[in-house]
Amino acid sequence: MAFRLVHADYHDPAHGAALVEMLSIYARDPMGGGEDLSEAAKANLIAGLQQTPHAFSILIFDGDRAVALANCIYGFSTFAAKKIINIHDMVVHPDYRGQGLGKMMFDEIELMAKQSGASKVTLEVLEGNEAAKGLYASLGYGDYVLDPKMGRALFWQKAI
Repeated sequence: MAFRLVHADYHDPAHGAALVEMLSIYARDPMGGGEDLSEAAKANLIAGLQQTPHAFSILIFDGDRAVALANCIYGFSTFAAKKIINIHDMVVHPDYRGQGLGKMMFDEIELMAKQSGASKVTLEVLEGNEAAKGLYASLGYGDYVLDPKMGRALFWQKAI
């Protein structure tokens, strides 16, 4: 199969539809919470991304079918005084897992990080997502630790 990786154009209706579809697949997966996106989220997602200047998305297509998605956001490391890229969402369609699409997206994201002078790429992963953790570890990703005596950094949130 010849997969096609593209940087999503948030103004292209086909890319927008593919992005919403892939994010919906992710949301319905147990690793994405097990519930579909709300109709409001589906309706407002692309406009929100259009208004987020540091966001970018990568799509992989098999023909006309979207089969993988990574949503990313540039941030800034105050300690390194350089850009960072946070992978906010990463999903491969269940029918296409194990075919190297995740690595393909990581290769592109890491290339973008190097080209932009970013100091690192960050992501979150659920403790029980062994498949994703295996991929990420094989690519050199791991826990964020400043001082081993203080332990690993934890990702916390508060809904507003």
